[in-house]
Amino acid sequence: MMMLQQLRGASAKGLRAGDALAAADGRRGLADMAQRSGLQARVAVVLGAQWGDEGKGKLADVLQERFDFGVRFGGGANAGHTLVIDGKKFAFHLLPCGLVQEHTINVLGNGCVVHVPAIFDELEPLTEAGIDTKGRLKVSDRAHLLFDFHKQVDGLLEQGRGGNKLGTTKQGIGPAYSSKMTRNGVRAGMLKEPWEEFEKVYTALAEAHERMYDVEVDKVAELEKLKGMRQKMLDEDMITDTTYLLNKAYMDGKNILAEGANACMLDIDHGTYPFVTSSSTTVGGVCTGMGLSPDKVDCSIGVVKAYTTRVGTGPFPTELTDDLAGGDLPRGAPGTEIGAYLQKVGGEIGVTTGRKRRCGWFDAALMQYSVMINNYSSINITKLDCLDELDEIKIGVAYKSKSTGERLPAGFMPSTISGLYDVEVVYETLPGWKTSIAEARTFEELPSNAQAYLNRIEELLQVPISWIGVGPGRNQMATKGFKA
Repeated sequence: MMMLQQLRGASAKGLRAGDALAAADGRRGLADMAQRSGLQARVAVVLGAQWGDEGKGKLADVLQERFDFGVRFGGGANAGHTLVIDGKKFAFHLLPCGLVQEHTINVLGNGCVVHVPAIFDELEPLTEAGIDTKGRLKVSDRAHLLFDFHKQVDGLLEQGRGGNKLGTTKQGIGPAYSSKMTRNGVRAGMLKEPWEEFEKVYTALAEAHERMYDVEVDKVAELEKLKGMRQKMLDEDMITDTTYLLNKAYMDGKNILAEGANACMLDIDHGTYPFVTSSSTTVGGVCTGMGLSPDKVDCSIGVVKAYTTRVGTGPFPTELTDDLAGGDLPRGAPGTEIGAYLQKVGGEIGVTTGRKRRCGWFDAALMQYSVMINNYSSINITKLDCLDELDEIKIGVAYKSKSTGERLPAGFMPSTISGLYDVEVVYETLPGWKTSIAEARTFEELPSNAQAYLNRIEELLQVPISWIGVGPGRNQMATKGFKA
């Protein structure tokens, strides 16, 4: 823990661990904590801190009311945010969820891979709901385009892995980033060139994929589809230099909210490789994916569930399987295993994939690693209400090696799959609160046992909690250490 505290204390923003906890306890000014919660930031970042699906969209939506720009800086249509607004659900996969706020300009940054049909598929429900999006969506001319043949290849590659599948969403994300890195990809800016020029670069890339992967691409059909959509994008001046746009907006005093896709443990470099996505999902990807320099970022908020989930395959140290959920672990409901109970009460089904998410206890050891990489200004705990009925709640406070019995230092994460499967979790057990927290709007209104649970998480992570999700609704959010 000492190393984690030292790393936190080295922040260029001066957000030292002890100061952060003092702010969370109310011993610092409200303005200080409001800054760390994103309410007074010029540029704020909302990042997934676990394996994704933490509920980032809800916080982004809450904060977006105070921001002029909403930006996606990486990934593609493999992400999933669900917003509940006046009882109506909006599912976002590619587009920034700030589009529901009609005062905002929304940006797909240069770090994204963009499937053009997905843009219009996601805009349609907003239009049907009476939300005017015209002129409010900007696509970076440096963002790479994701084509239907990228999806074809993604599916073939996953199928070819046999029993070693990665759990990809098959949305073509990896193959699209591969095209980018092999430098034969097609940027969105090419759609502004004469159509004949776009046809040439598209055809060259499609034919390269046909040769490499032995697939047949219906180039005529995709080009015909893209031609009509291209015209709509040009008519609305959708494709532009967003690097210049965002930097000019910053210089003009505008506020910018960057919205992460996926999460820290799915980062191509720092995640549980190879069970990861193909983009930089951590704080380092924010600046490269938007074109803003690091000094402009005021705060990064890590969004984390009050428990842990993971979709697809890959290591999951605190997972509650049927075997683990029996025996000496507490029951979530009569005759129901804890993992299955959390899956049911939390509605743990992927927005993009429809796959059920695996569930487990809160993993503080994983989060200490996430904190070390991202140096979160504060934490948003989501779905705390899903623990309302549990008699007891466990926290994974540390890892130790099964093979050596040694406890791993805080912030250390094995880099190999075999190393991750060698991890054994050290748990602490806390009493549940056995009552609904749905009406709480401040930390002080939570039951004492819920407060104790959150305080223990703060102590383990050395990061203040700012926002607390107490229900699925847009306004079901409690605050800690400041007034919203």
